[in-house]
Amino acid sequence: MTALKNDRFLRALLKQPVDVTPVWMMRQAGRYLPEYRASRARAGGFMDLCMNAEIACEVTLQPLDRYPLDAAILFSDILTIPDAMGLGLYFETGEGPRFRKVVDTAEAIEALPIPDPEKDLGYVMNAVRTIRKELNGRVPLIGFAGSPWTLATYMVEGGSSKDFRKSKALLYDDPKAMHMLLDKLAQSVTSYLNAQILAGAQAVQIFDSWGGSLSSAAYQEFSLAYMQKIVNGLIREHEGRRVPVILFTKGGGLWLESMAATGVEALGLDWTCDLGVARQRVGDKVALQGNMDPTVLYANPAAIEKEVGRILESYGNGPGHIFNLGHGITPEVKPENAGAFINAVHDLSAKYHQD
Repeated sequence: MTALKNDRFLRALLKQPVDVTPVWMMRQAGRYLPEYRASRARAGGFMDLCMNAEIACEVTLQPLDRYPLDAAILFSDILTIPDAMGLGLYFETGEGPRFRKVVDTAEAIEALPIPDPEKDLGYVMNAVRTIRKELNGRVPLIGFAGSPWTLATYMVEGGSSKDFRKSKALLYDDPKAMHMLLDKLAQSVTSYLNAQILAGAQAVQIFDSWGGSLSSAAYQEFSLAYMQKIVNGLIREHEGRRVPVILFTKGGGLWLESMAATGVEALGLDWTCDLGVARQRVGDKVALQGNMDPTVLYANPAAIEKEVGRILESYGNGPGHIFNLGHGITPEVKPENAGAFINAVHDLSAKYHQD
């Protein structure tokens, strides 16, 4: 087991002292980097890239070669689980992910298998093992999965949706069927994340991208309850260390207290939450990750630095903050602006960590 050279990300997740606030970006390996676009073209397509451990490793490390980031995140996609269930994932240019089969009846849900992570998703575990080896202790590796509700929306809709009309119709018309789907997905996500941890992931994040589309009652019943099942089933100690869990519900600012009560180490926040208020609400229960609006990265470096300073001040002194964007970095951002952001976090945060 290689010792970590930089463990401030893991320390911050556990609310332990750090020298500066750690920073990483959701979608930090992606289309805003010319080297990523070149690797993807060489791979042949997005899923070809995900399924090739060497190229997935290459693109995972590309942002770390450019910037002093404090964590690497596995290059993959949240929709690998539904694909392994036999729905036939493909990507339409300009349209995003699509499935060849949709799941919109109790019969179709009943027929869904629960994938074996090493057998049916072995390419993901190969990527985790390859990345972890290549990192050689440089920074920790984050594994991830989509939340059951988020995965269910894609499976029922057949792809992305603006209003989730089919998913919500199923939820209200046949809640029993929706619960059956979510339960299968919770089992699948639990075994998938545990396999990532055993393969070398040192922290994991659950992406609940569409939980914020639900009413408060529906969120508790159809999203949070299933993320709680996953958290209860995860491996929390591995290689002699705690394996922290981050829960990120986009649009979940209303439910921070409920989310903090799940037993995760950290909550991811989108940019609609005030970080200081969120800290007051959750107290010492969890660390907080976030939460700069990704579109700030279209501004000039001085404006980016000013917004970083404002967010750091909002959180205040002491550990328990991981700086991130409130959602993924967008493809049109200039790489030098991402660099200005990361440097600003490290430069401006030291004063908040002095004894």
